[in-house]
Amino acid sequence: MNPLEQEQLRSTRRSFLGRASAHLGSVALASLMDPTLLASPTGHAAPTRARGVVDPLHFAPKAKRVIFLCMAGGPSQFETFDNKPTLAKLDGKPFPESFTKGQPIAQLQGQELKCLGALTKFRKYGRSGQEVSAFLPHIAGMADDICIIRSMQTDQINHDPAHTVMNTGTSISGRPSMGSWVTYGLGSESENLPGFVVLTSAGGRNPQPISSRQWSSGLLPSRYQGVEFRSNGDPVHYVRSPKGVTPSAQRRLVDTINGLNRIRNETVDNPEIETRISQYELAFRMQTSVPELMDLSDESPQTLAHYGTEGADGSYAANCLLARRLAERGVRFIHLYHRGWDHHGDLVPYMNTCCGLTDRPTAALLTDLKQRGMLDETLVIWGGEFGRTPMFQGKGKKPGRDHHIRAFSMWMAGGGVKAGITHGATDELGYNAVKDIVHVNDLHATMLHLLGINHLKLTVRYQGRDFRLTDIAGEVVKPILA
Repeated sequence: MNPLEQEQLRSTRRSFLGRASAHLGSVALASLMDPTLLASPTGHAAPTRARGVVDPLHFAPKAKRVIFLCMAGGPSQFETFDNKPTLAKLDGKPFPESFTKGQPIAQLQGQELKCLGALTKFRKYGRSGQEVSAFLPHIAGMADDICIIRSMQTDQINHDPAHTVMNTGTSISGRPSMGSWVTYGLGSESENLPGFVVLTSAGGRNPQPISSRQWSSGLLPSRYQGVEFRSNGDPVHYVRSPKGVTPSAQRRLVDTINGLNRIRNETVDNPEIETRISQYELAFRMQTSVPELMDLSDESPQTLAHYGTEGADGSYAANCLLARRLAERGVRFIHLYHRGWDHHGDLVPYMNTCCGLTDRPTAALLTDLKQRGMLDETLVIWGGEFGRTPMFQGKGKKPGRDHHIRAFSMWMAGGGVKAGITHGATDELGYNAVKDIVHVNDLHATMLHLLGINHLKLTVRYQGRDFRLTDIAGEVVKPILA
């Protein structure tokens, strides 16, 4: 250890702060103004982007980033993407016991089960002829750009555990979310924003809360957890400096704290201290980048009208526009939740509400990405945590549907996915997925594959075993790969 380091270790906190803050602050502030000042001997600027652990990638990537559009509550496949004429013919008649015997049902267990046909019309769209319901006219217009998966299955029949499966690959709480795994594997392309951002909106029946552990980093270092942005007001708490605190003063404070953290970490070698250092740096840069991100004044009136928003107003439409802006700025994983799809009753009016809030901006997001040449390198995924039953639930003439895990629909677009195809199928009543079944673990394996990662190799050793996003299962769904 050289004399300077020995002196630093002997220094008291007060004396270190007094001597180091001005020098570190001035150097760091100057480096922000001109990154070449901290260049390497070869003349290249010092790298600032976070690198992932998968380097080089296992495969040539088809996608650089993911935008996951979660319709929280579980949209009905029978009113969106899975048309069942036989179910419609049996509407109001007893549901065959041969389908349901021994099967878990959330709220209909032990009740008389009756068939419920689709509460809307379906038609074929585009050159591909994919069937989409009348509730989704704008997404229907993108039929030739999306891959509909009708054979999804999951393990958990209630909301929070099912979200846990969809986000982490297992029903056991505390595991890393898929956004954390992706940023851990690939790192971030953004210098000034988190690699994993979460946006939420609500509208519809029973907009249940989403626990923040759904975007936790779990057993991974905490720098990989999702950062929730509010889509109106200050998007991140305390992102703006208090009155009287200048950027240079803030810079000096951050550098001084990080200097102390680095000295401490030379002794304890704790990865969470490294996380703390990097997050202090990121937080400082976010004080400039986040307000710029949320300022939509540079968007044309035509773009705002296309999405159906007038600005960062907390709506799903605004969040879709922000998702595109985040993608442009190098954010690796962008997760949008729209809460309100839990339609146990009054399905038609609530479908009108939810689809009215989400259909147009979702299609606008796909169109915008496509027009900007970004869809080919952006994987967009749409769906809920599970589907709904083909049986009636509700009272009188206000039908709804219960939770269902044996079959539901999702779609994917861009990022190396075949466009204009329908994958998988359910039985004649839509109760079971029977052809080309896709479990949530398979969805995750396919997502990682498109990003250039072998899901079997992206692992972390913890408490004596190797953990991965796909847990102990998962296969790449090769037929949907372009």
